[in-house]
Amino acid sequence: MEVFLPIAEVQINIILILFVSYVIGFLSGLFGVGGGFLMTPLLIFMGIPPVYAVANEANNILASSSSGALTHWFKKTLDIKIGWLIVAGGLLGTFIGILTFSYFKGIGKIDIVIALAYMYVLAIIGSFMLRDGLKELDIFKTKIPAKKKLHTHYWIHGLPFRMRFKTSKVYESALVPLILGTVVGFVSAIMGVGGAFLMVPAMIYIIGMPTKLVPGTSLFVTIFVTGFVTISHAFTYQTIDLMLVLILITGSIAGVHVGQKIGQRLQGSQLKALLAILMLSVGLLMAYETFFKDKESGKASLTLPTDRIAEISNFGNTIYNLSISYPLVYGILSIFIALFFGVAVSYIRRQISKRINAPKTIPPKAI
Repeated sequence: MEVFLPIAEVQINIILILFVSYVIGFLSGLFGVGGGFLMTPLLIFMGIPPVYAVANEANNILASSSSGALTHWFKKTLDIKIGWLIVAGGLLGTFIGILTFSYFKGIGKIDIVIALAYMYVLAIIGSFMLRDGLKELDIFKTKIPAKKKLHTHYWIHGLPFRMRFKTSKVYESALVPLILGTVVGFVSAIMGVGGAFLMVPAMIYIIGMPTKLVPGTSLFVTIFVTGFVTISHAFTYQTIDLMLVLILITGSIAGVHVGQKIGQRLQGSQLKALLAILMLSVGLLMAYETFFKDKESGKASLTLPTDRIAEISNFGNTIYNLSISYPLVYGILSIFIALFFGVAVSYIRRQISKRINAPKTIPPKAI
């Protein structure tokens, strides 16, 4: 079943997109990270232009992040104070990232910049993660306890404006989460990811946050960063395609909750090594697509003329006209839809969990 995307102006197989988004959502729940670094390259491989893949995946991540963050809010497993500081830096970084995005888009080099960003980031992060995962597996097999430092000190810990974060029980400079947020926001604007693969290690090894508070705080930050990225792309470039966003959200949210259930039963070291291999594989695919694959083959059939948009569907025509005429309203609508789906799924899941875990009352025996 094929559908035409009125904003991206490409024809896609809706079943294939649903399946891929479900698999990526499943992997995200399994590994405990956002799937943007996997989904964005796959959207590009399936023929969606990089500028549209980045913007729409950011909108998709907003939905899954809001669902996860609300769950952690109920469990009280996030640090709001650190989160707001990272958000403040993230908004600044996103603004800088959008300006950078605009510059390279203006000179016609944005596709290669996105590809190179994925290649280098995935190669570096994947290599370090694979090394740590293999080390932990080796330690587990030989039954030798790992010698770990609780907190390694870097130059960044000598920064001024130190303050106490009671929830995380750390005493750190307020500039550290601000700098972290700036980096995450910049990367999110360029790559269309939530930045969890940067935030999570930094929160643990640099800020020194307890592991149980890291996922919830990371998701909390991601809501605001991806929301700002979404509205910036919608207003500046009109690249948000609600039809694609709805397909991605439907598949990914369903997959996330299944992946979380299975991930709880697996060993953490195995997950880390598998995720690292996955990241390196995607990086190699990006390198192949960028430098070796014939660009002229197999992509002409995906695009349709802009003047045929009205013939596809009334819904597609409405989306197209709204994005062009009222880009700010369209961006806010995109954010609202993502938040609605995320919050609704989180609420439904919480109610189901309450019913399953509710103590069963045994009726008294008749005398």
